[in-house]
Amino acid sequence: MQEKDGKYIFGVVKVGDKGQIVIPRDARKIYGINPGDALLILGDERGMAMLKTEIFQNVIDQAIGGLTK
Repeated sequence: MQEKDGKYIFGVVKVGDKGQIVIPRDARKIYGINPGDALLILGDERGMAMLKTEIFQNVIDQAIGGLTK
């Protein structure tokens, strides 16, 4: 794992026959990803990103809260 200014390179993973990947141990530890956690996959024409659904839910809650005030 390489880290610079809070940005990480965890290495390369391969996609298995069923479309599965293994999230590297260091990444799971840093981001608190545990078995059974739900991840949201986002993407655009340049690539993909994953985040825990609870983080996304917090952002939505804040946005909706800002609309009702």
